[in-house]
Amino acid sequence: MALSRRHALALLAALPAACASPNPRLYTLAAVPGEPRPHAPKLIEVRDAALPHYLERSGIVRSTENYQLDVLPNDWWGESLSSMLNRVLVQDLSQRLPNSSVFTEIGAISGTPDATVGINVQRFDANPSGMVVLDAEVAIAGHPAGDRRVHLTAPIQGPGTPALVSAMSVAVGKLADAVAGMLAGGR
Repeated sequence: MALSRRHALALLAALPAACASPNPRLYTLAAVPGEPRPHAPKLIEVRDAALPHYLERSGIVRSTENYQLDVLPNDWWGESLSSMLNRVLVQDLSQRLPNSSVFTEIGAISGTPDATVGINVQRFDANPSGMVVLDAEVAIAGHPAGDRRVHLTAPIQGPGTPALVSAMSVAVGKLADAVAGMLAGGR
């Protein structure tokens, strides 16, 4: 059975659509509640967190075990991870420090901060034990000044990317707890 020219063109036109990959699923970190601390500097600036370059991609990095990146092929961040991490960290800190104004260095709101928070993330992915690992260095300039390394974990409570992202959100909340403790004078 011979195809007419019209049918052949229709088949050729449909071919790219048949080979196209599905739209990616987009995810975002979310703020999680923590213990409020009433005594902290009045104005707190959060600088852009520094991330390792392996995390600076659309696809979510599940793990870095065995010298390999395990990147989820069709599960992407809804915005850059550094922007999202800063946004959620400011939300988490604002909840934990109710008597303080917390803002980012590049946002529309600014002022002369009483304390400045800098964070260098070293690792932010899952380990083989089913835990999200967040390793970071935190430095605070101003009052109170200090620096600290943190190693935080959060269990992944189920299969799939939503459980991974939920555990990552919990880990960022734990980071906010550590930073709020430093800002409130505890370590």
